[in-house]
Amino acid sequence: MKKSIMTAGLMAIAMGTTAQAEDVLRIATEGAYPPFNNVTADGELVGFDVEIAKALCAEMKRDCEIVAQDWDGIIPGLVNDKYDAIVASMSITPERQQAIDFTDPYYSNYLSVVAASDTEITQDTLKDASIGAQRSTIGSQWAEDTFGSRADIRLYDTNPAAFSDLKAGRVDTVVVDFLPGAAWVGENEGFDFVGERIDIEDKIGIGIRKGETDLSDALNAALSAILSNGTYEAISVDYFGVNIF
Repeated sequence: MKKSIMTAGLMAIAMGTTAQAEDVLRIATEGAYPPFNNVTADGELVGFDVEIAKALCAEMKRDCEIVAQDWDGIIPGLVNDKYDAIVASMSITPERQQAIDFTDPYYSNYLSVVAASDTEITQDTLKDASIGAQRSTIGSQWAEDTFGSRADIRLYDTNPAAFSDLKAGRVDTVVVDFLPGAAWVGENEGFDFVGERIDIEDKIGIGIRKGETDLSDALNAALSAILSNGTYEAISVDYFGVNIF
C-alpha cells in the first residue's frame, strides 16, 4: 500500500512538473540586433523583440523564457525543439517557409545603406564599393542578388561586427535593415544613409515549427490583442518614437 501511495504521489508530481514545463513558452531571439534584441553588459536580453515577446506571453497567460541564439543556428534550434518560437525580426521568405511556419507579420522592414557622411558613393554606384552585411539576412541576399560578382560583398556574423568595420574604414558601406541602421547612425557621428530606404516588401513574423497550428493561432490572437489594446504601440513608441506596425 505504501508503495502504491508513493508511486501515485510520484506520478502526480511528475505530471504536475510536466504540465508546468509545458506552460512555459520558450522563445529564441538573436541578442545581437539592437534596438530589436541585444544583450546588456550584465547579460540581460533587451529590445523591441524581447518586449513584444513578453507582451504576447502575458496576453496568452503563459510563462515566458527568452534565450539568445546565434543567427546561423536559430532555425535549426527551433526545428530541433530547443525552443518553441523565434521572435528575432525574422523576414518571412519562401526559403525559410520550407523549413518552418510563421505567424502573421508583426511589422514591415525596409533596407538602407549606411556610409560615411562625406562619401561620394550613391546607390547607383554602390556596385563599385565594398559592401558589408550580416550573413544569411535579407540585406546580404539583396546585395548578392542586385550586384552579384560585380561588387565586393563582405559578410559578417552580426550587424555590430559589420558596423565596426565600417567605422574602422575596412568597408565603404553597410547594407542593413532601416530601423537598426537609423539607431546606429543616430549614435555615431560622421555617418549617414546613402539615398532613400529600399522597399523590398519585407514582412517580419514569428517563426514556429511546421504544423503547430494551435501555437500559431494563439500567437496570432495575442498579436491582434496587443495591437488593438495599445500595448504594441506603447512598446514601439518607446523604442522608435512611432508605431512601426
